[in-house]
Amino acid sequence: MNELTYHVVDVFTDQAYAGNPLAVVLDADELTGAQMQAVAREFNLSETTFVLAPTSDQATYRARIFTPAVELPFAGHPSVGTAWLLMSIGRYGPGTVVQECGAGLLPIVVSDAGAELTGGPVSLSDPVDTAEMAAAVGATEADLVGTPARWCGCGIDWGYVHVRDEFLVAAVADLARLERLGNTGVCVFSFDGTSAHARVFAGGAGVAEDPATGSAALGLGVFLVASGLLAADGVSAFTIAQGVEMGRPSQLAVTVRAQAGGVVEAKVSGGVVPVATGTIRAPRV
Repeated sequence: MNELTYHVVDVFTDQAYAGNPLAVVLDADELTGAQMQAVAREFNLSETTFVLAPTSDQATYRARIFTPAVELPFAGHPSVGTAWLLMSIGRYGPGTVVQECGAGLLPIVVSDAGAELTGGPVSLSDPVDTAEMAAAVGATEADLVGTPARWCGCGIDWGYVHVRDEFLVAAVADLARLERLGNTGVCVFSFDGTSAHARVFAGGAGVAEDPATGSAALGLGVFLVASGLLAADGVSAFTIAQGVEMGRPSQLAVTVRAQAGGVVEAKVSGGVVPVATGTIRAPRV
């Protein structure tokens, strides 16, 4: 295999050159993991997805997801963008597909407008040291709302720090502190009951800041229910504005279904816009 076809799409937006860019490399079954990592470094986007034949008869396709630094078991904007891209080039029609990835089998509903991803198993920590996590994104006690920090996720864990909205423009990542915290990174956000304004610093994945993060959006739903900021039972919905400070405004829509104070299902959706296509040489590694 000398050359592979790729596409670049912008995810969680309805216009090009906004949202979170994603490279999708097709028919990558013959690539090694080292070759995939080299290609992801070459694109140097938050993530690059490699599409392979599924190993499960329940899956529509298999995806491996890489940042420029590491492979991830799961990520939101690559899952949404890859599913939509494969539909747009005719690999299948609109409707529900199943993505096989490191986090398992994940259903994704695709349409011309975008895609909706159902997250994997829910994880939720007890409250952790809020001051330590806040310091990793430049927040002091005066910037905090008072909700204790936690680690949450639906396939990949993020830390959550609830702050006053006016602080977000000044948030800055201390990458060394983020790395010491562990996991993928930290989402710092404000919330008004129906919408959130967020910044996501993914130091654990080798990404200083991400303009739209589907996996962090899913985990934020878990956090909000656990913290009493969304209903303990029934279905709640909210939106997230992210990437504004990076010049890549993004919009994510989240729905969570809760029972007895815990999330039992979380979904994130958004638009996808095609930007580029071409071929890339397979690296010699």
